[in-house]
Amino acid sequence: MSASAAEPVRDPGLQPERTRLAWRRTTLAGTVAAVLAMKTALHGGVSVAGGLVSALCCGLWLGFLALAHRRIRDLSSSPRPAALAPRHATATVLITVALAACGAALLF
Repeated sequence: MSASAAEPVRDPGLQPERTRLAWRRTTLAGTVAAVLAMKTALHGGVSVAGGLVSALCCGLWLGFLALAHRRIRDLSSSPRPAALAPRHATATVLITVALAACGAALLF
């Protein structure tokens, strides 16, 4: 086997850094959305429904924050990070959709 037939060394460049920054921006956007949703739910006084929606938004946000922090840590830990696990990707998507549903419910 010649040296030219060997697999080239992968140079990840700035892709892991860009991905890490994208996770941070998404976490910040989720934080703002959760805070605004809780503010809307509690506007005009505390009600049982508003308290439940606020608690749900807070729980979903904490779940997303935990998943994002784990991914950011994985991206920073090695020059060649592993791919995002399918169960983590699924959980992230489900949490995002649930937060969007909470926001939509608050508008109506």
